[in-house]
Amino acid sequence: MTIQPTLQLPKLTDGDFYRFHTMVKPSGAHCNLDCAYCFYLHKEDLLHQPQAPRMSDGLLEAHIRQYIEAQGGDEVIFSWQGGEPTLMGIDFFQRVVALQKQYQKPGQRIKNDLQTNGILLNDEWCAFLAEHKFLVGLSIDGPAELHDLYRYSKGGKPTFTRVMAAVKLLHKHRIVFNALCVVNRSNSRRPIDVYRFLRDEVRPHIIQFIPGLEPDDFRSVAPGQWDWSNLPGVTDWSVLPDDWGYFLTRVWDEWLKRDYGRVFVDQFENIISLMFGHGPQKCVSGRICGKALAIEHNGDLYSCDHFVYPEYKLGNILEVHEGDLAFSERQKKFAYAKSDSLPKYCISCTYLELCWGECPKNRFTKTPEGEAGLNYLCPGLKKFYAKASSDRGELAKRLG
Repeated sequence: MTIQPTLQLPKLTDGDFYRFHTMVKPSGAHCNLDCAYCFYLHKEDLLHQPQAPRMSDGLLEAHIRQYIEAQGGDEVIFSWQGGEPTLMGIDFFQRVVALQKQYQKPGQRIKNDLQTNGILLNDEWCAFLAEHKFLVGLSIDGPAELHDLYRYSKGGKPTFTRVMAAVKLLHKHRIVFNALCVVNRSNSRRPIDVYRFLRDEVRPHIIQFIPGLEPDDFRSVAPGQWDWSNLPGVTDWSVLPDDWGYFLTRVWDEWLKRDYGRVFVDQFENIISLMFGHGPQKCVSGRICGKALAIEHNGDLYSCDHFVYPEYKLGNILEVHEGDLAFSERQKKFAYAKSDSLPKYCISCTYLELCWGECPKNRFTKTPEGEAGLNYLCPGLKKFYAKASSDRGELAKRLG
């Protein structure tokens, strides 16, 4: 008989509510591509996953029930990621929608988003996604010669043409979708080419830029567990700090001059929100983290999508309710460690409140004074913060 854990969170006072976000990995790390820079493919070996893992119907129902139960707000967002979540098939997601309706609280809005490489999208998939108003995140790294450098199939074949076919289908079915661009060692040096291609050819609702960065021991060593006497290097595809700063500042200039108010770039909306006192829109810029968890196909819950390592496993939702794991003392410690562990170099930085050390997974270098815990991307981040801050007056005028 399946255990059905009950929620044990303390009662809330009037006006308060619990809220957290869990990325679901229903097919584990299994994927139909073999992207060179993927930070998740190695989880098959690290977590000893079975070949082609799949989330069972019972586990799916347990997650949906518990996730909805633990959310106190009027909106619940389900995020389906991988690996490649479309490998689960449309029938799986039909069950998702049915279970969400079954457990939905009165007056509650439920939304879904799905991050995909686009390879399996066809008219049937798009009809389903459109009918149920899924927000789609599509991975694409720029024009063909840049995209195909790292994003290829299991046989090493290029994928750009197939991804652009998915772009056409998404537009055909009028599906709201975002473009997720991994900024790596190569495309980081052609920022305007990448940006204009995404803006003009892909035409997504939102452009998301994330730095492709991992220490060279990431397949075996968890973030924060580094040997500080023998720090790791970075992979050969990782974006370099100065290139990350160059990419963001060049795109920022183009965007501010030509596309402000017309094109939504999440990095830029985030920094503007911070500069004008409205708080972070991205977890990497917050003072604390910990409310963006990841659940594997077998119900194991981890502190963060980038911390799916044995050291950061919180428990299994078939044994302890997902809400209790999300707000456990262990997860709270993980959350507050983001700011509590900052080196003095960061605490005294002009841009502290725009950054808070960015993502803890990237803090594997030392400060000029030799203190551990500096973000590898710090020099590039500072360049971008300086550029954005210098344009604050212009932004204030535009914001009225």
